[in-house]
Amino acid sequence: MYTFNKKERLNSKINIHRLFEHGSSFFSYPFKVYYNFEEIQEVSPRASVLFSIGKKQFKLAVDRNRIKRLCRESYRLNKSLLLDILEEKHIKAEVAFVYVGKTIPDFQDLEAKMQKALRQLSLIKHK
Repeated sequence: MYTFNKKERLNSKINIHRLFEHGSSFFSYPFKVYYNFEEIQEVSPRASVLFSIGKKQFKLAVDRNRIKRLCRESYRLNKSLLLDILEEKHIKAEVAFVYVGKTIPDFQDLEAKMQKALRQLSLIKHK
């Protein structure tokens, strides 16, 4: 359960473009969360996830990479908050977490914010 493998990552340019162009979004500081739900019949990863940190805010790649690592780890530990709901409703989600904070967070704060964002995402009604 505590894995985050390549199949769970959103890395197709077409899917990423579709998510940002046609998906919905909400703001849960320090994340702007873009999402798109889709009904599925086959068994596959229930959520594809992307993490993005702006180059304008964090000039150094080491800072952006550090924040991405923290985001991935906090998602990995708390993804069951979202996956249980997706499995129950038989839907698939494409999700992008865009970090908009101004400072490099510590792990405990980021994990609490990730839990809040995942809970908020799991409460959204699928159309």
